Amino acid sequence: MTHAPPLAAGRRHSVGRRSDGDVVVAGNTAAGEGDVGQWQDVIAVAAGNVHSARNTGRSHTVGLRADGIVLAAGWNGDGQCEVSAWRGITAVAAGWRRTLGIRADGTVLAVGRTVEGQCDVAGWRSVVAVGCGDWHSVGVLADGAAVAVGNNRSGQCAVGQWRDLIAVSAGYLHTVGLRADGSVVAVGTRAAGECAVGSWRDVTSVAAGSHHTVGMLAGGRVVAVGDNTCGQRDVDGWQGIVAIAAGANHTLGLRADGTVVAAGADLNGQCNVTGWRGIRRSRP
Repeated sequence: MTHAPPLAAGRRHSVGRRSDGDVVVAGNTAAGEGDVGQWQDVIAVAAGNVHSARNTGRSHTVGLRADGIVLAAGWNGDGQCEVSAWRGITAVAAGWRRTLGIRADGTVLAVGRTVEGQCDVAGWRSVVAVGCGDWHSVGVLADGAAVAVGNNRSGQCAVGQWRDLIAVSAGYLHTVGLRADGSVVAVGTRAAGECAVGSWRDVTSVAAGSHHTVGMLAGGRVVAVGDNTCGQRDVDGWQGIVAIAAGANHTLGLRADGTVVAAGADLNGQCNVTGWRGIRRSRP
């Protein structure tokens, strides 16, 4: 199993992958996270998130090419963009000051901030999906189990009992897992209600923002729980959605026709995606 998300959301920027393999960016690009104009043959994108407004401009953008090479642009203060030597990568994820990549053999590479142990993934094996929170990293194994490393102050790494997973996503202090039967599990802080996913059914994709959680249903509708201070949960009217992404305070949805909708914070133009066309999912 590999995952090729066509959308990614950080705190102040949004990223989209077009059907021709080009990449588009909206929002704050002061750190160079929008320097993707020369990227080609990209099949998946990821965006480094920043949970705190105090970390102005400190984010990055990651792209996975069809040939397994990884590209990165933006703030590199902790080496999170040092991925040029990576080869044979099948999936990528980006968090605060960190980038993860899954190799074809199921092992995982990590670069970036290591203070909380979030890059301690060298021992992981048979990994099929990864997620980056601000201070923790999560992986899904081929047998449906989960592993996690990094800061666990709110129990966001307590995924040892999870089974039958097919996908995972990580926020600031919470982790969300999607089971094969379409149900969803979550651990970590519940301060904003971001883990209130127990009643969700027929979910095909999940995305964790800093303090909110988004789920895409089989019929193309979208559900969301958690913080809504910026309107990031205002997705009830969305229909025909085929992919989702969640940033610190905003949410993105990809329609089947290749256009994109957005809800939430837009102070930096990160929701200015109405002109995007031809955004497409890549086949795994």
